[in-house]
Amino acid sequence: MATNNVKKVWASGKAVVNAWLAIPSGFSAEVIAQCGFDSVTVDMQHGVQDYLSMVQCFQAMNGHPVTPMVRVPWNEPGIIGKVLDGGAYGVICPMINTPQEAKNLVQYAKYPPKGTRSNGPIRSGMYGSAGTYQQTANDEIVLLPMMETRTAVENMESILDVEGIDGVYIGPSDLGFSYGLVPKLDRDEPEILKIYEKIVKECGKRGLNPGIHCSGAEGAVRAINMGFKLVTLSNESGLMMTYAKMQVNQTRKDSGGKA
Repeated sequence: MATNNVKKVWASGKAVVNAWLAIPSGFSAEVIAQCGFDSVTVDMQHGVQDYLSMVQCFQAMNGHPVTPMVRVPWNEPGIIGKVLDGGAYGVICPMINTPQEAKNLVQYAKYPPKGTRSNGPIRSGMYGSAGTYQQTANDEIVLLPMMETRTAVENMESILDVEGIDGVYIGPSDLGFSYGLVPKLDRDEPEILKIYEKIVKECGKRGLNPGIHCSGAEGAVRAINMGFKLVTLSNESGLMMTYAKMQVNQTRKDSGGKA
């Protein structure tokens, strides 16, 4: 198994810039893989992706220097083993609220003796010769449980103490939602910013890497300056829509009413 680029970036002390794919298309994955991101995450939870489209996205990104990752739909051994077999180098898992759920995630994602993952790396084996993948998979695969509820925040320290995770990933919309706030990405409420500060501090103490979903560069820079070690820039459909709207509006505005 080749070295995980995300771990390399972290080891150099920098933050990872992550892309997010909601569209089930190898072509758009290929385009995004050439834009300068460190990692590209296929979203199987809220995106329109399924297992087959995930594999197509990975195939399209192969040959570009990006780490393929997946947000799985749920903390469940079947899908976690399957995305790893399909070539994922990282798993972001939603709604991890307790240390036991984080331990389960580690079990599902790691081969024995560290976990209970079943052996059959159908595609991921292609990244190294047969047999070498299994030797390094436990160390190379990045595991990020999502911290996105009030319960998870209350259990923060005990979740972060679970051996085998590489950090946590913040879902700002759901996190705000669980505190009775409007679901949005770039948060500025003092109570939420205080939670972010604590997450960054507690991760720092343990040598873990906190990640967060942002709406774009502005929010990402703010998060990096707060100490976050992985920032996601919206998703490819959001980026497409933002830029398309901007171009249409500019055309209408600058044509002086002719369009």
